[in-house]
Amino acid sequence: MPVTSADVARAAGVSRTTVSYVLNDTPGTNISEGTREQVLAAAARLGYAPSAAARALRRGQSDLVVCVLPDWPTGPVVDTVLDLLTDNLAERGLFLLVHHHRSSRPLRELWKAVTPRVVVGLTHFPADDLRALRQAGIEVVGAGDVDDDGHAGIDEGNQRALGALQVEHLGSRGHRRLAVATTQDGRLQEFAGLRADGIRQACARLELPAPPTAVVDPARPAAAVVRRWAAEGIEAVACYNDEIALAVLAGAREAGLDVPGDLAVMGLDDVPAAALTSPPLTTITQPSAAQAHHLAACVEAVLDGEPQPPWPTEPSRVVVRATT
Repeated sequence: MPVTSADVARAAGVSRTTVSYVLNDTPGTNISEGTREQVLAAAARLGYAPSAAARALRRGQSDLVVCVLPDWPTGPVVDTVLDLLTDNLAERGLFLLVHHHRSSRPLRELWKAVTPRVVVGLTHFPADDLRALRQAGIEVVGAGDVDDDGHAGIDEGNQRALGALQVEHLGSRGHRRLAVATTQDGRLQEFAGLRADGIRQACARLELPAPPTAVVDPARPAAAVVRRWAAEGIEAVACYNDEIALAVLAGAREAGLDVPGDLAVMGLDDVPAAALTSPPLTTITQPSAAQAHHLAACVEAVLDGEPQPPWPTEPSRVVVRATT
């Protein structure tokens, strides 16, 4: 059985009201230092932990911020955003709870289990979930494009721009025949489609041939795909992310191709392993720190009743290494 405030009161020989005043550090109460120490000692001895829900009810607010992650595999960008967002919120005395959502249960059922002050969304919420949040008086903060309901989702323009940035770099290196290596993960198809669109649009703008697309398994060398590209005269490949790029590099080694002499390879995300490949991988780094600071600033703004700041304009940038 969990330890209750009544247990603490009995162990300390005081009333439950006194326990509540001491543990909640209620101002304006006339409690001696000896009684205060007696209550705290009893609570520590029994291992009493106040209920977060009860504390939130008493205070009219909680210390909890919930970040809802869609059904995406987490990667370095999301990991960095969550890590920095946790640090930023902790400075204000707030806790970050990450909920990795699956479609098996409606998201609105989550609000029956937890009562956050703010919900941070990294993609669109269904209309019913938004309605439930608003009815519960829970503030919503998001990242990216804003829909008709004022909630944010995937920044489609940014995803296309990432693909275009790959093409611009590869084109600046004199490569004209490009290919696209994309992911087989169904959870990432929206991102993959947008990045591929950006690559195709940039190729058309630069008057480069339309790039063929191949699905690559990141768990094994993409030797067969690389050999086909070599037979088709492909000079460079823009990969969905660094994971896919590592499979392409392994495939090039297995196929006996020189990188970048026979095939230039470019990733995206700048994972730590990108600098350790042979040769080191050219990639793109995204402004994860700026995004995390922005989300934290948006949380602070809604808590203070202020307008949310504009989305940061810090661009993604190419990290030039040896594969291009």
